[in-house]
Amino acid sequence: MTDPSARSTGTAPGLLLTRAPALTPLLARGALRAPFRRPAPDASFPRTRLVLPDLRVDLVRLAAYERVCGFATGEDALPVTYPHVLGFPLAMRLMSGRDFPLPLPGLVHTSIEITRHTDLPVTGTYELGVYVAGLAPHRRGTEAALVTEARADGAVVWESRSTYLARHRTTGSTTASRPSDGRPGPDPLPVVAEWRLAADLGRRYGAASGDRNPIHLHPLTARLFGFPRTVAHGMWTVARCLAAHGTPRSARVRAEFRAPVLLPGTVRYAAAGGRFELRGTDGRVHVRGRVDPPAPGPDGS
Repeated sequence: MTDPSARSTGTAPGLLLTRAPALTPLLARGALRAPFRRPAPDASFPRTRLVLPDLRVDLVRLAAYERVCGFATGEDALPVTYPHVLGFPLAMRLMSGRDFPLPLPGLVHTSIEITRHTDLPVTGTYELGVYVAGLAPHRRGTEAALVTEARADGAVVWESRSTYLARHRTTGSTTASRPSDGRPGPDPLPVVAEWRLAADLGRRYGAASGDRNPIHLHPLTARLFGFPRTVAHGMWTVARCLAAHGTPRSARVRAEFRAPVLLPGTVRYAAAGGRFELRGTDGRVHVRGRVDPPAPGPDGS
């Protein structure tokens, strides 16, 4: 991004920014505030909408992202997952803020739904907005939903909804929005390709995307968070699948993160029709998703 300014709008006052915030300080701030969080589905959450206007894409960073995810480089349009990368610093700004009720360390990205209404030219200028859509009970804790929107000439051209789970003790009956145990379904998709993932994949994706969460960078820091070794970024797994699967100009992508991908490792990409999966060699499902035409708007278009 070429030093975009940012403004904050919404029902609550926000901080006026001059550029997208750096992720590393936000991770540190979120870790320091984690002991004071009290996650619950009925907790209050920030109502602020953060906006980056006049956003232009850094073509060098974009090319690095395309290479590490397997997208073709030099295309005229952005990869379908790339606006998420552009909006992630704003999402982190919200989730590390004092008024966000879920602890940032250990927060698990459980799903993403993306709607691309049209191609996004790499040389275009966009307005990017991010806000917390709400909290919901989950059988393992509380989920927060964050929405990201990209606009061009005032119209929404791309939007996504991500859910993030904070695990905590629950009481009574709660609704599980999706399973996450990684067990294969009754009708596994046919394997299309097998990919061997290097130990440094998390560091390479982190350098391209800016997401340098410690669990993705080194085995030692991953073990501090309960993982036996480094974990691949969930958004890399989706992007790699979509690079192989392909998406039409207008598309709706839905993906669920079922189980972490440990590095180094070997995974199998499986697909049929609009559905795709990423599985381990033992059959465990890491990601399950599908690509469909976008839902019609209120006017039927």
